[in-house]
Order: sequence, then structure tokens, then C-alpha cells
Amino acid sequence: MKKALLFILPFYLFTFLPLKADEGMWTLYNLPTAVYEQMKQYGFQLPQEQLYQSDNAVKNAVVNFGGYCSGVVVSPDGLVFTNHHCGFEAIRSHSTVEHDYMLNGFIANSYEEELPNEDLFVSFMVDQKDVTDSLNALGLDALPITKVEAFVDSVQNAWQKSIRQQDSTLRVEILPFYEGNKYYLTTYRDFEDVRLVFAVPKSMGKFGGETDNWMWPRQTCDYSVFRIYADAKTNGPAKYSKDNVPYHPKSWAPVSMEGYKPGDFAMILGYPGSTSRYLSSYGIQERHDAINAPRAQVRGVKQEIMLRHMRADEAIRIKYDSKYAHSSNYWKNSIGMNKCIDSIGLVQQKRDFEVRLKHWQDSTEYLKGLLDFDKMAELYGKRLAITRARMLFIETFFAQDELSSRAWRMNWGMPVKGPEDKPKKQYHQFDDNSNEWDEATDIEILAALLKNYREQMTDEYYLPEFYETIDQKFHGDYTAYANALYRKSVLMSDKPIYFNKKGFYNDLGIQYGLALNELLAKINADRKQLSIKIAEQEKYLCAAKLRMEQDMPNYSDANFTMRMTYGQIGEYTLGGRPSGYYTTARSLWEKMQKADENFEYFAEPVMHELLSAKDFGKYADPLTGTLQLCFLSNNDITGGNSGSPIFNNKGELLGLAFDGNWDSLSSDIFFDRQLARTINVDIRYMLYMMDRWGHADRLLKEIGIQ
Repeated sequence: MKKALLFILPFYLFTFLPLKADEGMWTLYNLPTAVYEQMKQYGFQLPQEQLYQSDNAVKNAVVNFGGYCSGVVVSPDGLVFTNHHCGFEAIRSHSTVEHDYMLNGFIANSYEEELPNEDLFVSFMVDQKDVTDSLNALGLDALPITKVEAFVDSVQNAWQKSIRQQDSTLRVEILPFYEGNKYYLTTYRDFEDVRLVFAVPKSMGKFGGETDNWMWPRQTCDYSVFRIYADAKTNGPAKYSKDNVPYHPKSWAPVSMEGYKPGDFAMILGYPGSTSRYLSSYGIQERHDAINAPRAQVRGVKQEIMLRHMRADEAIRIKYDSKYAHSSNYWKNSIGMNKCIDSIGLVQQKRDFEVRLKHWQDSTEYLKGLLDFDKMAELYGKRLAITRARMLFIETFFAQDELSSRAWRMNWGMPVKGPEDKPKKQYHQFDDNSNEWDEATDIEILAALLKNYREQMTDEYYLPEFYETIDQKFHGDYTAYANALYRKSVLMSDKPIYFNKKGFYNDLGIQYGLALNELLAKINADRKQLSIKIAEQEKYLCAAKLRMEQDMPNYSDANFTMRMTYGQIGEYTLGGRPSGYYTTARSLWEKMQKADENFEYFAEPVMHELLSAKDFGKYADPLTGTLQLCFLSNNDITGGNSGSPIFNNKGELLGLAFDGNWDSLSSDIFFDRQLARTINVDIRYMLYMMDRWGHADRLLKEIGIQ
């Protein structure tokens, strides 16, 4: 108990202050005045135009990182901060047993040492606007829901061509908002030359591993550093070239060394991936039973095998580090979300709201004959088992091992090589990617997942045909079947694979892939009409809610477009116990002493030394006198917000968002104002590691730290 109090006591007296949590992931170009006024009441000092419109607007420093995370530009030479787990694959891809940057960290001491990354990009949002009326004028509102996506894609392609004629560096994207009741056009500028500059060792960047993932208190130094490179003549986007130079943005995020205290204003800008706040009670029940539960079950089987092999062999660990992290993140999220859905009775809360909404609908006759709650319940009831089957199928067979990945690629448009006029000589060929997977590990994973799928899938209608082969030819031995796939199938060869070669369709791996493709097509066909009708009902449900609450500002669900969320710094209380709102170097050092009990608390001797220091210099908090590591705010975030900058009331960088807390993992579908917290890594912790461990003086100077 005394140890737990170490990160609570210094500011315990502040915990009586009321902490206000305002739900919302707001688009900036049309930010409601009421929202901005509330931000000012919480202490925000910048004029509204400096959020979005001006040349030095805060949004100009925020990037979409790689299409899956967020990041922030922090220097005049294009330096970008994002989370360590967002840079995970880039760091891993450069790692070898001899030069293990994942394990030992990486420091580029010059521009020449910064490492390029294939397929990594960052995007700046240039502009956003509502184009619903324009699309409707072209005929969108007269189309059946089945034709909407293709229509929007065709318009997007036309507008893309038009804007490229004006500026070849721009890209446009039209996405649905408010469950398809609105459409926004967003313009981006993409930079494709992004290089790795700095990464802390894995012991710090992923400290606590799965033990601490989604948990508080937290001490993870979850950040990595990249740099955007540009064409030397234009300072614009360019493919990788040794002649490219660091990008010079018009503005970047200034760093704050002042810290924070409870009740301080906090704002996060980033790219939240997906939320379902408008989802019906029936949709939430489906997510609980047919998506979260099977996802967690299957991933638990796979991850046990991966981790065992990773701990036994360093070369295997390097190959699977990123795969394991990717899998385990939403394994634990699914478990936590279901726990929260149950603990707060979320399904019943939604049903109670739907009763009120139906009373309002009956009194106003809004969407009468269109929004039908009984019909919605019936449709979801029919789809539940199909959705569960699809989730089990995807989690078991969709690129979970190398052979399965190749089986899918053979069926899904893998490039054909060879002479165009001689079909019999055309072929597919897989690149040698043996540095990315291990045969023994993958065979054990595949065998275990094959067995698990059969045990979980009680309806034989959803069993692929190759289970007959397993029974008849391999006598039910899943390991023998997996061995045969890996060691005999042409899929595992790096030699040309000719379609017309005799015996091609007798190959065990080809049969495996065709059976998977056939079953997935059958599952998707079973879901299609139900899903179309459900999507239509969910769209009407959202429209009814917006109409009933038309006097209130309402934000759209996240869809990986830039959003702003505001709130305050502070703790939460659960079961009468205050959480504390920041952690200290001392709390991290104490966890390090438990590495013998939990390998995820291991850290190198130098880290023990750095985190047990008596004096943290300019990185110490001016009020507590110690190095603060991670802190809580009540901002509204979700996946995709990883790496998002968190700003103070002056638009200065306090750190990076990297996680949510376990007690509010239902926040993708319900924002709990009392419990929902964002876990952020403190910028001073990041800079301390850059200074005292990395001795990265050139980077600190570039950021503006003397």
C-alpha cells in the first residue's frame, strides 16, 4: 500500500477539484461555437482560427502516421514524434541479431544515419468540408444503399483528378459521417520519405508489456522519433531518394517544460480510427458475443505459442515482436471491453434510450415506416451466428501464419509474371521473406488454430472442406497436416508457380487456399443482405437521434479523420480509491526490481541508474521536484489516436497519448464520463531519455531544448 501511494501523495490535496469530462471527437473546420466556448471556460487561450484556419494553426503540426496512428511535427526540420508502438514495425524491420534496434534502441547521430522505411508515409490534412449537398445534387440521395459506395468512389476519383491538375501533391478522400447521413471531403498532402531517427530500447518503449497494457498506473516510455524528407528544390513530397532533404514545415508544435496539475486544460488532436457511439443495443450485443469474445479466444491460443517461441530464441523474437504486439493489443481490448459492457449494463442503457427515442418517434412520426426497432432486432438476431462464424474464421485463417497468408494472396490478385501472349508460361512467384517468419513457430500456430476452430465452430456448415482431408488422410492429426502444408506445398517455394502445370490443383496448399476462399465467400453472401438492411436501420437510428437532439452539438463517430478532443488533467476514483494522475521515476524503478517475477518488468542496468537518479535537472517537475513519466487526462480517444499530441491551453506540447484505461474499455461504444481516461507519456520523460540515455544533443537542440 505504501508503494502505491508514491505516485498519489505529492498532489493529493488537489484531488478535491471538480474534474469535467466532455465527450466528443470534433471535426475542426465546423467546430460548434458552444464547444469552443466550453474550451475557453476550461482555460483554453488560443483564438478559434488558430485551431484550424491560420498558417500556424495547431492542426498543421499533426499528422496521420502510416495510415494507422497519429504523430506531431516538433521541429523546423520535420522531426516527428509518435508512439514507440506506432514505430514498432519500422524499428523491427531494421533489426537483426547483430544490430537489434528493437531490443537495444537506435540513435542516428547525423542525417546520413537516419534509416528509410519502405511504404511508411505521413499525411497532413490540408482542408475539409461538407459535400453532402453536392453529392445529393449528383443523385446520391436517390440511390439504394447498395450503390452508394460505388457512386461516392466514382465522384472521389473525378474530384481527385481535378485537384491533381491544380496541385499534383494533393489527395482527396470522401467519407461518410453520422452513419452515412453526411459526407465530408478531406484533402491531404502525403510525404512518402519518412526515416527512423531515434528509438528507446524495447525495455522502456514497451515497458510492462501485456501486463500493463490498458492499465494504470503506467510507466511506459512509449515514443519514437522519425523525420520527414522532401524534394530538395520544392520542399514538397517525393519518393525516397538520397538527394531528398529534411522537410521544412511552416509551423511545428512547441514543447512545454512547465508540466501540469489537476484541472489544467488538455487538448488532443489526432486520427481516431473507429467508434460506434450511435450503435444500437442489438449491435452492442453482437459486438460483445460475436466479435469480442471469439477474437479474444482465438488470439489467446495463438499468442501463447508465439510468446513461448519468442522467449526461447532471439532471432524468432525479432521476427514476431511486431506480430505479437499487434495481436495482443486488441486481444486485451476485447476482454476489457466486454468486462465494461457487462459491469455498467451498457446493453440495457441503450435499450432504455431506444424506448425514449421510439416514444419521440411516435409523437413526431419522424422516419415513420423507415426506422423500425422490431425489424432491427429481428435482423440482428438472424446475423449473430453468422457474425460469430466470420470472426472465428478471420481470426483463425486470415494471414495468421505465412502459409495462410500466401494462400490468400494467390487467390486475391497476386501479380502475374511472364509473357502476356503465352498464358501457359505465366506464373506467380513469392519473394524470399524468410527473415519475417519461422517455420516451426508457424506450423505449431496453424495446427493449434485448426484444432481450435473445429472445437469452437459447432456448425459444420462453416467448416472448410480440408477438414475432410485432415480426418481421412491425416487421421485427425492437425500437426501432420500443417507440416505437410509447409514442407510439400508449392506455396512455400520461392520458385515460379505455374497455374497450368500438371497437378497444380492437387497441391495441398492450393486446395487449402481455395477451400478458405470458397467458405469466406459463402459466409459473406449469408451476411450481405442482412448487413445492408442493418446498416440502413442504423443510419435511420442515428438520424433520429440527431433530430431529437438537434439543439445539442453532436459529433460523428471516428473514421480515421482528424479530430479534436478537449478535457482536463486529472485522476479518477474507482471503488472509493483515487487512481493518482501521474507516475514517477521512483515507481518505475520499483517495478524494475520485480523483473525476476515478471520478465515484462526487465530493464537494462543503465535504466536502473537513470531512473534512480537524485537529480533530474530541467526535466524535473517544478512543483514535485521529480521526473514525472505518464499522466492522465479525461480526453475522448480510441485506436488510431496512438501518437496523438496532447497540448496545454497555449497549444504547447505536453506529451503523447498512447493508451486508455482498463476501467473504460467500452469507450468505443460508450464514453463513461466518470471513468474514461487517456494515458499520456510526459514530454519531459521523452526528452530526458533522449538526453541522458541517447545523448542526442543535435535532436534536443533542433527541438529547442538547450
